[in-house]
Amino acid sequence: MLCGCFAAGGTGALHTIDGFMRTDNYVDILKQHLKTSVRKLRLVSKWVFQMDINPKHTFKVVAKWLKDNKVKVLEWPSQSPDLNPIENLWAELKKCVRARRLTNLTQLHQLCQEEWAKTHSSYCGKLVEGYPTHLTQVKQFKRNATKY
Repeated sequence: MLCGCFAAGGTGALHTIDGFMRTDNYVDILKQHLKTSVRKLRLVSKWVFQMDINPKHTFKVVAKWLKDNKVKVLEWPSQSPDLNPIENLWAELKKCVRARRLTNLTQLHQLCQEEWAKTHSSYCGKLVEGYPTHLTQVKQFKRNATKY
């Protein structure tokens, strides 16, 4: 399992999770990678963190860490289509993996790290720029599927 982040300027950290993702794993990942990624991506003080509403992301311990570290989090409507533009990056990464004949987890991890790092900033920028349009479409289609 992978946990990653991106902004309009490119990709941030990509973290490999061994086994199952648990709440304490998620807080550790945030501690290790969020601020480092923010610096790498040269985000100014007005950035907003977006994550899906997976239960492990919304537990009190996670909310407390985010609040204690003054991380502004984008609010999500419940039971909405997945609006997170990172899903597009995951789909691209999966295409790259399927195109290769990997024989072990080390090769998989290395390929994912390389491809993630090679993601062009213009692609990331388009995903971020297109988000308001997608959100408007979701509202117009009353939370049904869109062509995004």
